[in-house]
Amino acid sequence: MNNEQLKKLWKKTWYFIWDDDSIYSWLVNVVLAFVLIKFIVYPVLGLLLQTNYPIVAVVSSSMEHDEDFDGWWQSRALCGEQLCSQSEFYALFSITKERFLEYRYKNGFNRGDIMILYGSKPDDLEQGDVLVFKAARPDPIIHRIVQKTYTNEGYVVQTKGDHNAKSINTPDLNEIVITEQQLIGKAIVRIPYLGYVKIWFVELANFLLGRPSLQ
Repeated sequence: MNNEQLKKLWKKTWYFIWDDDSIYSWLVNVVLAFVLIKFIVYPVLGLLLQTNYPIVAVVSSSMEHDEDFDGWWQSRALCGEQLCSQSEFYALFSITKERFLEYRYKNGFNRGDIMILYGSKPDDLEQGDVLVFKAARPDPIIHRIVQKTYTNEGYVVQTKGDHNAKSINTPDLNEIVITEQQLIGKAIVRIPYLGYVKIWFVELANFLLGRPSLQ
């Protein structure tokens, strides 16, 4: 193939990708966007933000606030096995209302939000930070740190979802003892509702494959 033929082929390809209105051109654009994001944008972001998961979608409502801050602060929680308020739960960790109001995302965030993460070292994590970590569930967990302690095996973190009554301790999620090996990153930027694109695709795949919903 000579240079003239290569130029014609390139022009046709360029027109097909960027100017053609056919369904095939649209599908090629979707594939190209996916490849660009997954293999170029995502790895570069991961390198800059020092984490393998620089962007995550919030797939549950465990960090949502159903009321304004004061209403949420007095809403139901569990202190051990006893009913209490959220304020009483956080008081167990010496977290006052004034202190909580200084935290990032003090009013929580919503299912469908996109969170950009930074791969903070365990030493740099603080009480009140919103942490993403691995558990025995398919998707990473994103909850708020209520306690960080140092042990002979390194730092151990405890988290709680703002919407939840207490820290979860089940076979597939123990957020009372989160080790350094489970840490993914700290949430530093929130993009509201953009994550629903991922959620809709995952929900569709789960429906077609007969898997449980993300909710």
